[in-house]
Amino acid sequence: MRTALVQVASPPDESAAARRDRVGGMLSDARGADLVVLPELWLPGYFDFDAYSEVAEPLDGDTVTAAREWAVRLGASLHMGSIVERDDQGRLYNTAVLIGPDGQVVHSYRKIHVFGYRSREAELLTPGDQVTTVPTELGRIGTTTCYDLRFPELYRALIDAGAETVVVCSAWPAARLAHWRLFTSTRAVEEQVLLIACNAVGEQTGGVRLAGHSRVVDPWGEVLAEAGDEEGVTFCDIDPAVVSAARSEFPVLADRRLEFSRPRAGV
Repeated sequence: MRTALVQVASPPDESAAARRDRVGGMLSDARGADLVVLPELWLPGYFDFDAYSEVAEPLDGDTVTAAREWAVRLGASLHMGSIVERDDQGRLYNTAVLIGPDGQVVHSYRKIHVFGYRSREAELLTPGDQVTTVPTELGRIGTTTCYDLRFPELYRALIDAGAETVVVCSAWPAARLAHWRLFTSTRAVEEQVLLIACNAVGEQTGGVRLAGHSRVVDPWGEVLAEAGDEEGVTFCDIDPAVVSAARSEFPVLADRRLEFSRPRAGV
Protein backbone atom coordinates (compact mmCIF):
# COMPACT_ATOMS: atom_id res chain seq x y z
CA MET A 1 0.00 0.00 0.00
CA ARG A 2 1.41 3.38 -0.99
CA THR A 3 0.32 6.44 1.00
CA ALA A 4 0.79 10.06 -0.06
CA LEU A 5 0.73 12.79 2.61
CA VAL A 6 -0.02 16.15 1.00
CA GLN A 7 1.09 19.10 3.14
CA VAL A 8 -0.85 22.27 2.29
CA ALA A 9 -0.33 25.91 3.28
CA SER A 10 -3.33 28.24 3.69
CA PRO A 11 -1.99 31.80 3.30
CA PRO A 12 -4.49 34.48 4.41
CA ASP A 13 -4.32 36.37 1.10
CA GLU A 14 -5.53 33.42 -1.01
CA SER A 15 -9.25 32.98 -1.69
CA ALA A 16 -10.97 29.71 -0.86
CA ALA A 17 -11.81 29.10 -4.52
CA ALA A 18 -8.21 29.67 -5.60
CA ARG A 19 -6.95 27.38 -2.86
CA ARG A 20 -9.35 24.61 -3.83
CA ASP A 21 -8.12 24.82 -7.42
CA ARG A 22 -4.48 24.89 -6.32
CA VAL A 23 -4.87 21.86 -4.05
CA GLY A 24 -6.59 19.97 -6.84
CA GLY A 25 -3.54 20.64 -8.97
CA MET A 26 -1.15 19.59 -6.19
CA LEU A 27 -2.78 16.18 -6.05
CA SER A 28 -1.37 15.36 -9.47
CA ASP A 29 1.94 14.89 -7.67
CA ALA A 30 0.30 12.18 -5.51
CA ARG A 31 -0.51 9.97 -8.49
CA GLY A 32 0.38 6.33 -7.90
CA ALA A 33 -0.68 6.27 -4.24
CA ASP A 34 -3.41 3.96 -2.92
CA LEU A 35 -4.35 6.41 -0.15
CA VAL A 36 -3.90 10.20 -0.35
CA VAL A 37 -4.31 12.33 2.78
CA LEU A 38 -4.81 16.11 3.16
CA PRO A 39 -4.62 18.25 6.35
CA GLU A 40 -7.29 19.71 8.61
CA LEU A 41 -9.40 22.68 7.41
CA TRP A 42 -7.01 23.56 4.59
CA LEU A 43 -9.74 25.46 2.71
CA PRO A 44 -10.30 28.32 5.18
CA GLY A 45 -7.05 27.77 7.04
CA TYR A 46 -7.62 26.53 10.57
CA PHE A 47 -6.84 29.85 12.26
CA ASP A 48 -9.01 32.00 9.96
CA PHE A 49 -11.98 31.69 12.29
CA ASP A 50 -13.88 34.58 10.67
CA ALA A 51 -14.04 32.55 7.44
CA TYR A 52 -15.64 29.46 8.96
CA SER A 53 -19.24 30.49 8.37
CA GLU A 54 -18.50 31.76 4.86
CA VAL A 55 -16.90 28.52 3.65
CA ALA A 56 -19.20 26.13 5.55
CA GLU A 57 -20.95 23.65 3.31
CA PRO A 58 -22.90 20.36 3.45
CA LEU A 59 -21.28 17.05 2.62
CA ASP A 60 -22.51 17.38 -0.96
CA GLY A 61 -21.05 20.89 -1.32
CA ASP A 62 -18.42 22.22 -3.68
CA THR A 63 -15.35 20.95 -1.84
CA VAL A 64 -16.50 17.38 -1.33
CA THR A 65 -17.79 17.30 -4.91
CA ALA A 66 -14.39 18.44 -6.16
CA ALA A 67 -12.62 15.91 -3.93
CA ARG A 68 -14.77 13.09 -5.29
CA GLU A 69 -13.57 14.02 -8.78
CA TRP A 70 -9.97 14.13 -7.56
CA ALA A 71 -10.27 10.61 -6.10
CA VAL A 72 -11.58 9.24 -9.39
CA ARG A 73 -8.85 11.02 -11.31
CA LEU A 74 -6.19 9.53 -9.02
CA GLY A 75 -7.80 6.09 -8.85
CA ALA A 76 -7.11 6.21 -5.11
CA SER A 77 -8.82 6.52 -1.76
CA LEU A 78 -8.71 10.17 -0.70
CA HIS A 79 -8.89 11.33 2.88
CA MET A 80 -9.63 14.94 1.98
CA GLY A 81 -8.72 16.29 5.39
CA SER A 82 -11.58 18.19 6.98
CA ILE A 83 -14.07 20.86 6.00
CA VAL A 84 -16.35 23.17 7.95
CA GLU A 85 -19.60 21.25 7.57
CA ARG A 86 -22.98 22.97 7.95
CA ASP A 87 -25.84 20.62 8.82
CA ASP A 88 -29.56 21.03 8.17
CA GLN A 89 -30.01 22.94 11.44
CA GLY A 90 -27.20 25.39 10.63
CA ARG A 91 -24.74 23.89 13.10
CA LEU A 92 -21.07 23.88 12.10
CA TYR A 93 -18.71 20.92 12.50
CA ASN A 94 -15.07 20.16 11.76
CA THR A 95 -15.73 17.12 9.57
CA ALA A 96 -13.18 14.78 8.00
CA VAL A 97 -14.22 12.87 4.87
CA LEU A 98 -12.88 9.68 3.29
CA ILE A 99 -13.67 9.06 -0.38
CA GLY A 100 -13.17 5.79 -2.24
CA PRO A 101 -11.42 5.38 -5.62
CA ASP A 102 -14.86 5.32 -7.26
CA GLY A 103 -15.61 8.82 -5.95
CA GLN A 104 -18.11 7.72 -3.33
CA VAL A 105 -17.99 9.07 0.24
CA VAL A 106 -17.32 6.02 2.41
CA HIS A 107 -16.80 7.63 5.82
CA SER A 108 -17.06 10.94 7.65
CA TYR A 109 -16.03 11.96 11.15
CA ARG A 110 -17.05 15.07 13.08
CA LYS A 111 -14.18 16.15 15.34
CA ILE A 112 -15.07 15.33 18.94
CA HIS A 113 -12.47 17.38 20.81
CA VAL A 114 -12.81 20.94 19.51
CA PHE A 115 -9.91 23.17 20.54
CA GLY A 116 -10.26 26.12 22.89
CA TYR A 117 -6.68 27.12 23.79
CA ARG A 118 -5.98 30.39 21.90
CA SER A 119 -8.54 29.19 19.39
CA ARG A 120 -12.17 29.97 18.58
CA GLU A 121 -12.93 26.49 17.31
CA ALA A 122 -14.76 25.50 20.51
CA GLU A 123 -16.78 28.72 20.32
CA LEU A 124 -17.79 28.34 16.67
CA LEU A 125 -18.10 24.62 16.08
CA THR A 126 -20.22 21.81 17.54
CA PRO A 127 -18.36 18.72 18.82
CA GLY A 128 -19.10 15.42 17.16
CA ASP A 129 -20.33 12.46 19.17
CA GLN A 130 -19.76 9.37 17.00
CA VAL A 131 -16.80 6.97 16.93
CA THR A 132 -16.92 4.66 13.92
CA THR A 133 -14.61 2.83 11.53
CA VAL A 134 -15.04 1.66 7.96
CA PRO A 135 -13.80 -1.46 6.15
CA THR A 136 -11.75 -0.63 3.06
CA GLU A 137 -9.42 -2.43 0.69
CA LEU A 138 -6.67 -0.97 2.87
CA GLY A 139 -8.06 -2.51 6.07
CA ARG A 140 -10.48 -1.08 8.62
CA ILE A 141 -9.85 2.65 8.96
CA GLY A 142 -10.77 5.12 11.67
CA THR A 143 -10.25 8.87 11.66
CA THR A 144 -9.34 11.50 14.24
CA THR A 145 -8.51 15.19 13.88
CA CYS A 146 -5.62 17.17 15.40
CA TYR A 147 -6.43 17.90 19.09
CA ASP A 148 -7.99 14.43 19.35
CA LEU A 149 -4.42 13.09 19.57
CA ARG A 150 -4.31 14.19 23.20
CA PHE A 151 -7.21 11.91 24.21
CA PRO A 152 -6.19 8.23 24.40
CA GLU A 153 -9.70 7.09 25.28
CA LEU A 154 -10.87 8.08 21.80
CA TYR A 155 -8.19 5.91 20.22
CA ARG A 156 -9.09 2.99 22.48
CA ALA A 157 -12.71 3.41 21.35
CA LEU A 158 -11.54 3.21 17.74
CA ILE A 159 -9.72 -0.04 18.52
CA ASP A 160 -12.90 -1.43 20.06
CA ALA A 161 -14.62 -0.46 16.79
CA GLY A 162 -12.09 -2.54 14.86
CA ALA A 163 -9.58 0.07 13.65
CA GLU A 164 -6.34 -1.22 12.17
CA THR A 165 -5.27 2.09 10.63
CA VAL A 166 -6.00 5.55 12.02
CA VAL A 167 -5.76 8.55 9.72
CA VAL A 168 -5.17 11.92 11.39
CA CYS A 169 -5.65 15.26 9.65
CA SER A 170 -4.24 18.22 11.51
CA ALA A 171 -3.30 21.88 11.74
CA TRP A 172 -0.75 21.43 14.54
CA PRO A 173 1.36 24.50 15.41
CA ALA A 174 5.14 24.48 15.10
CA ALA A 175 5.40 25.67 18.71
CA ARG A 176 4.29 22.20 19.85
CA LEU A 177 6.09 20.07 17.26
CA ALA A 178 7.61 17.89 20.00
CA HIS A 179 4.10 17.02 21.21
CA TRP A 180 3.05 16.15 17.66
CA ARG A 181 5.88 13.67 17.33
CA LEU A 182 5.26 12.28 20.82
CA PHE A 183 1.52 11.71 20.45
CA THR A 184 1.60 10.29 16.92
CA SER A 185 4.18 7.73 18.02
CA THR A 186 2.46 6.97 21.32
CA ARG A 187 -0.98 6.38 19.80
CA ALA A 188 0.48 4.03 17.19
CA VAL A 189 2.26 1.94 19.80
CA GLU A 190 -0.39 1.84 22.52
CA GLU A 191 -3.17 0.92 20.08
CA GLN A 192 -1.00 -1.22 17.79
CA VAL A 193 -2.18 0.56 14.65
CA LEU A 194 -0.72 2.12 11.58
CA LEU A 195 -1.02 5.84 12.23
CA ILE A 196 -1.04 8.09 9.15
CA ALA A 197 -0.94 11.75 10.15
CA CYS A 198 -1.04 14.67 7.71
CA ASN A 199 -0.35 18.15 9.06
CA ALA A 200 -0.68 21.60 7.50
CA VAL A 201 2.24 23.99 6.94
CA GLY A 202 2.94 27.69 6.55
CA GLU A 203 1.88 30.81 8.41
CA GLN A 204 -1.83 31.35 8.91
CA THR A 205 -4.07 34.18 10.07
CA GLY A 206 -2.82 35.61 13.35
CA GLY A 207 0.79 34.75 12.56
CA VAL A 208 0.51 31.12 13.70
CA ARG A 209 3.06 28.91 11.96
CA LEU A 210 2.12 25.27 11.49
CA ALA A 211 4.54 22.42 12.00
CA GLY A 212 4.16 20.13 9.01
CA HIS A 213 6.22 16.99 9.69
CA SER A 214 3.44 14.70 8.52
CA ARG A 215 4.30 11.16 9.56
CA VAL A 216 3.53 7.48 9.21
CA VAL A 217 4.20 5.37 12.32
CA ASP A 218 3.80 1.60 12.54
CA PRO A 219 2.56 -0.43 15.57
CA TRP A 220 6.12 -0.93 16.80
CA GLY A 221 6.73 2.82 16.89
CA GLU A 222 8.95 2.85 13.82
CA VAL A 223 8.61 6.11 11.89
CA LEU A 224 8.21 4.92 8.30
CA ALA A 225 8.15 8.43 6.85
CA GLU A 226 8.31 12.02 8.07
CA ALA A 227 7.95 15.15 5.95
CA GLY A 228 9.59 18.52 6.52
CA ASP A 229 7.86 21.86 7.10
CA GLU A 230 7.14 22.86 3.48
CA GLU A 231 4.29 22.21 1.07
CA GLY A 232 4.59 19.04 -0.94
CA VAL A 233 3.89 15.33 -1.17
CA THR A 234 5.57 12.65 0.94
CA PHE A 235 5.15 9.02 -0.13
CA CYS A 236 5.35 6.01 2.15
CA ASP A 237 5.06 2.33 1.25
CA ILE A 238 3.27 0.37 3.95
CA ASP A 239 2.49 -3.30 4.52
CA PRO A 240 -0.94 -3.36 6.23
CA ALA A 241 -0.17 -6.88 7.52
CA VAL A 242 2.21 -5.31 10.06
CA VAL A 243 -0.80 -4.60 12.31
CA SER A 244 -1.99 -8.19 12.63
CA ALA A 245 1.62 -9.37 12.91
CA ALA A 246 2.36 -6.95 15.76
CA ARG A 247 -0.84 -7.81 17.60
CA SER A 248 -0.13 -11.52 17.24
CA GLU A 249 3.52 -11.35 18.29
CA PHE A 250 2.97 -8.96 21.21
CA PRO A 251 -0.73 -9.31 22.21
CA VAL A 252 -0.95 -6.40 24.62
CA LEU A 253 -4.52 -5.53 23.64
CA ALA A 254 -5.63 -9.03 24.63
CA ASP A 255 -4.34 -8.36 28.18
CA ARG A 256 -6.65 -5.40 28.83
CA ARG A 257 -8.54 -5.60 32.15
CA LEU A 258 -11.88 -4.25 31.02
CA GLU A 259 -13.42 -4.49 34.49
CA PHE A 260 -11.29 -1.47 35.41
CA SER A 261 -12.36 0.59 32.40
CA ARG A 262 -15.39 2.03 34.20
CA PRO A 263 -14.95 4.40 37.18
CA ARG A 264 -16.26 3.21 40.52
CA ALA A 265 -17.05 5.26 43.60
CA GLY A 266 -14.58 5.02 46.45
CA VAL A 267 -15.48 3.50 49.78
